[in-house]
Amino acid sequence: MNSLPFDAARLAVLADDITHNVAELARLGWTPATSSNFSERLDDRHAAITVSGADKGRMGREHIMVVDFDGRPVATDKRPSAETLLHTQLYRRFPEVGCVLHTHSLVQTIASRLYAGAGHIRLEGYELLKAFHGNSTHEMAIDVPVLPNTQDMTVLAAQVDALLDQGPLWGYLIDGHGLYAWGRTMAEARRHLEAFEFLFHCELELRKLGARG
Repeated sequence: MNSLPFDAARLAVLADDITHNVAELARLGWTPATSSNFSERLDDRHAAITVSGADKGRMGREHIMVVDFDGRPVATDKRPSAETLLHTQLYRRFPEVGCVLHTHSLVQTIASRLYAGAGHIRLEGYELLKAFHGNSTHEMAIDVPVLPNTQDMTVLAAQVDALLDQGPLWGYLIDGHGLYAWGRTMAEARRHLEAFEFLFHCELELRKLGARG
């Protein structure tokens, strides 16, 4: 009889999915040192998330743990990322969100520093804007928020909640830190993550060429 408050078999499936995708992102250099954190929705009360301090390029099932939507560990003595609340707030608020990915690529980190003063990066007219769920045209613009970095996750989570109140959002940057992106599935979250990476890179290259102020 399973005494756990969640489906252990589903956890094993999600753990394999997370570790497989994280290994791919690590090979791209988007998770340097022990940075970054990744999760998937386990059920309507729990999420599977990477443990704190693990090398993301060498992860196995043992590096995936369960937290509730308050960010508390469930049935384990392992420690989750300090940023767990930034994952669970999305699962709590949006039943359709199934995956949250947080990376620290060079492009994302540089973009976060350059645009911190403006508070956002405007992405406009790109064909790849159609990669974001619900968008069907390049004839649009989105502002990707750049939030100040802080070690107080309750403050940061409150700032994200305020942004979510304003309308559709597929991700945000934290100054000097990296990118949070999410989706209904791992595949969709990866698509959003990779689209942001490409578009930020375009904006940085345009700045080099003097086409951006």
